[in-house]
Amino acid sequence: MTSEIQALLNELYSLQRLGIKTGLEHTFQLLEACDNPHKNLKLIHIAGTNGKGSTAAFVFNILRTAGYKVGLYTSPHLVKFNERIRIDGHPISDEYILKFMANYLDKIKRIESTFFETTSAMAFWYFERQKVDIAVIETGLGGRLDSTNVIKPIISIITPISMDHQEVLGHDIRTIAKEKAGIIKQNTPVVSSEQEEDVMVVLNNAAEKMNAKIKFVPSPSVYSMNIDGVIFKNDKHEIKISLLGAHQLVNASLAVEGLNTCFNHIPPIDISMGLQNTQWPGRLQVLSKNPPVFYDVAHNEQGIEKMLHTVSNLFDQKPMGLLALKEDKELASICRTIKKKFDSLFVIDDNDQLLMNKHNLSKKLNDYGIESFPIENLDDFRSKIKTHTPVVIFGTHYIADAVYKEFQFSFDSGVI
Repeated sequence: MTSEIQALLNELYSLQRLGIKTGLEHTFQLLEACDNPHKNLKLIHIAGTNGKGSTAAFVFNILRTAGYKVGLYTSPHLVKFNERIRIDGHPISDEYILKFMANYLDKIKRIESTFFETTSAMAFWYFERQKVDIAVIETGLGGRLDSTNVIKPIISIITPISMDHQEVLGHDIRTIAKEKAGIIKQNTPVVSSEQEEDVMVVLNNAAEKMNAKIKFVPSPSVYSMNIDGVIFKNDKHEIKISLLGAHQLVNASLAVEGLNTCFNHIPPIDISMGLQNTQWPGRLQVLSKNPPVFYDVAHNEQGIEKMLHTVSNLFDQKPMGLLALKEDKELASICRTIKKKFDSLFVIDDNDQLLMNKHNLSKKLNDYGIESFPIENLDDFRSKIKTHTPVVIFGTHYIADAVYKEFQFSFDSGVI
């Protein structure tokens, strides 16, 4: 890689120093400089707290199976930035990233666009240039003031909403729900998973104000599950999904209902095959079957609770755990969720100091009555794994690269 190319990539990554800005003004300005590519795209918009990425992956893969050329914009990435922007499963190339940065770097600097504002504009620009039939867009944080909320989608999809990112979105569930509901657009259909009562009230009110028809989608109650996936019935058809957990049935059902709402007809075989072939790394991902080792990026109370519920359904013994967390996570609620759920619990951090120091995390867990043990690296942790005990590595995206390398799981291409 030439020094010029590396310098442009460094400019992109350096935008993270600007942090998170809530508001759409800079995104609109940058898109205007790019000739407003988002206005020429057919788009599906997805918000929520947990399950956004998995739902987006289901929607994307069903459409791709049905023969559409499909863009997918998600965040964060696991190993490489390029994963965030895909067409038909393939990440954007370095060449296109550099072309965008070279064309618009002066404007990015003048506008002072953040990392996420810039990558959102890049996604719309890339999808338009590649003439996708449709693009699936996941919000980054919240909804109302999220950089992706400059679009006019054909449908808005809302996954389960719970407490997360209170420092930005608000300190009660109704306030957070109002932020997520900000993606609801005038006269545009909305589908949502079933929500707790306070959230449903907020979403219904928001939809009514926008004259948007909203439907709450129930999840299949009858299913079977093993380490290879989940089988359930949809419209009398038996469907298998490879993603593990009853919570993935919520996401799959939401994806199907969303597509049935905004497309005249997608053949049942395409829906079935699309769901079955969906892969979404880092979501109770099986790294090893013997012993059973899983990697899950869940980092809040609801996500971790669902992950543990799935593991307890698969195995009749408590798992061994390895936890890493960012400093900003709600530790009290996480501790309530994980207390007494592990046979043993270890904690780890990272070399880049993006995560909470392992000794500090261990001390805080111990203060909550949870015995935990700091560990230096994944190799040390792996040496402690017992032959038949299930293992869960969880809490963050930021150790994905190290996890994949340790367990010799190839994710070099990022293709899904």
